[in-house]
Amino acid sequence: MHDLAEGVRRFKRDIFPPRAELFARLAGHHRPATLFIGCSDARVVPELICASEPGELFVIRTAGNLVPAPTADDGIAASIEYAVSVLGVSGIVVCGHSACGAMTALAEGHDLTATPAVAGWLRQADTSRVRAAASAPAGADPVDALIRSNVLAQLACLATHPAVARALAANTVALHGWLYDIATGTVEELDPVTGRGTALAA
Repeated sequence: MHDLAEGVRRFKRDIFPPRAELFARLAGHHRPATLFIGCSDARVVPELICASEPGELFVIRTAGNLVPAPTADDGIAASIEYAVSVLGVSGIVVCGHSACGAMTALAEGHDLTATPAVAGWLRQADTSRVRAAASAPAGADPVDALIRSNVLAQLACLATHPAVARALAANTVALHGWLYDIATGTVEELDPVTGRGTALAA
């Protein structure tokens, strides 16, 4: 906690003052343009990767960047609905990343009996596993193949959420699948059909 408290002191002393006007505006106005759905992994920081200012991204983070099917009284579904229907985001990014612990556990068949909640949550990636097994090129690294397949599977599930489906039909939102490589900082946009990636920046 000492490190966090020191971080708060540095924020108040060094980071907040130059942005005081921005925070004053944000205190009464919240209109992010993008919903960013990423992994809970501490190495994946959406605002840092996108060089975004406060207020620009509406962020949901889940283990394995999984998007559950829409159900009533679900916090993730509610956040997606709020971002699309109330905030009016025009873009949604589902971002996977290299060395994802969740996808590694599934691809390598780790024993998850000691973590039953994790095991239950990761069952939502069953479609990703099927997709990876069917479409991964010969010789592909199984973890990488599952990470890529999972991004596409989550995009497909996201499109079934009623608010997203309505926005897609009205052409008011666009969906994007990204893959972030931790070691190089590279971000690829994945083709929703082929799964091939194109670097967003050289």
